[in-house]
Amino acid sequence: MSSSDTPLSPLNLRRTALVIIDLQDDFLAPEGAYARGGAVSAAAQALPPRVAAVAQALKAAGGMVVGSQFTLWPDAQGEPMISPHLKTLRPFLRRGDFAPGSAGQAMVSDIAPWVDVAVCKVAYSAFFNTQLDWVLRRAGIDTVAVCGIVTNGGVASTVRDAHMRDYRTLVLSDGCAAFRREVHDTALADMATVAQVLTCNDFTAALAAGTP
Repeated sequence: MSSSDTPLSPLNLRRTALVIIDLQDDFLAPEGAYARGGAVSAAAQALPPRVAAVAQALKAAGGMVVGSQFTLWPDAQGEPMISPHLKTLRPFLRRGDFAPGSAGQAMVSDIAPWVDVAVCKVAYSAFFNTQLDWVLRRAGIDTVAVCGIVTNGGVASTVRDAHMRDYRTLVLSDGCAAFRREVHDTALADMATVAQVLTCNDFTAALAAGTP
C-alpha cells in the first residue's frame, strides 16, 4: 500500500507524465458555465498557478504533460448530449457549454502552454472512451502523476483506471480540489490504497533526483 509517508523512489523523467484533469475555463473562469450556475469551487480556482509550476518543471526535466477536457458533444440539432446524472446535478448546463473547440472547453491559460496532448472525455475517468492509454504507451510513459478536479470525481476515477492499467500512479494532493475539504481529504485517503499521495513541492523536488 502506498501512502504519503512512503519515500518516493526515483523517477525516470522521460517515462513520467503529469495528467491534468479538467482545468478548463467552463469549470473555473468567471465567465464560464459553472460560474454562471453558481457552482465554482474557490479551492479549484486556486489550482492553475500551482499545477502550471509543476507542469513547467516536468517539461524542463524531459517529461510529458497531458490534459483532459470534459466535453459535451452536440447532437444533430446542436444540443449538448448530457448524461441524466449530470443534468440532474448541474441543471444550468446549456447549448455551447463545454462544446468541442469552444473557449469554455479550453484548458485555462495558465495550463494550456505546457500541455503536450489533450484528450476529450465524456465521463469522470480520463481513460474512459479516450485515447489517453494509447498516447501514454506510445510515448513510453509508465508513471503518471494525476492532479486537477475534482478530487473525488475525475481525479479518483482516473487514478483507479491508471492503477488497473499497471501505471505507477501518483496523486498530487494539493494539485487537486473538491467542493468540500472533507470530501477532498477522504478521497485522498481512499486513493492512497492504489497510488502514492504527495504534494506538488515533493513531486517537483523528486524531479531533481530523477533519472533522464
